[in-house]
Amino acid sequence: MAELFRQVRLLDPVSDTDRIADVLIADGTIQQIEPQIVDLPEEVEVCDRPHLILAPGLVDLYSHSGEPGFESRETLDSLMQAALTGGFTRLTLLPDTHPAMDSPAGVDRMRSLLPHAGLIPQIDFWGALTTNVQGEQMTELAELATAGVIGFADGRPLQNWALVRRLLEYCQPLGKPIALSCCDRQIAGNGVMREGLESMQLGVSGSPAIAETIALAALLECIETIGTPVHIMRVST
Repeated sequence: MAELFRQVRLLDPVSDTDRIADVLIADGTIQQIEPQIVDLPEEVEVCDRPHLILAPGLVDLYSHSGEPGFESRETLDSLMQAALTGGFTRLTLLPDTHPAMDSPAGVDRMRSLLPHAGLIPQIDFWGALTTNVQGEQMTELAELATAGVIGFADGRPLQNWALVRRLLEYCQPLGKPIALSCCDRQIAGNGVMREGLESMQLGVSGSPAIAETIALAALLECIETIGTPVHIMRVST
């Protein structure tokens, strides 16, 4: 069965594409892209919805899963359905489940909950940097690396810079990315948005920009000294 998507918006950052066109798909592959396709196969289903966007699948690097531990909030099935609805074809789950993915057993347990292999969206896992993602004690990073995690993250800011330094040193030879979030919680306080005119107008507690930039500066000093590649999460300054 062939499908024709008529006058949809095509987006592809790699090829710098952003245009309106007809797209013909058959046997699961794109057969033709033209401003207007006239010659159609005998059996074709026409989807005439000009508001649709056709683009490469989106990737969520920092997904939180309610399962295991918080199934009343969300299950893996509902998470995956929401991802597909939003156009996401790959999710990377943070380790802050309950129990946390802070050991090979935890990662294997999480993998066993997935419906089947080859599913869409594709699911990958971050291994926890610290036990129970509490930011206090380093996990067995080498063991986690062999369990199939794509990298290491806690998903929340670490406040102990001696621990951060050790983590960078231990992660260096493992060949896995490390993702860190930068925020000095003492400066951030109870802020729920960036401190500024908008926070004052809304009457809500604001977090000053320096709560991020101070922690970011300290992390960059550690990186320069040790040399471990780091992905900095959710930069806002």
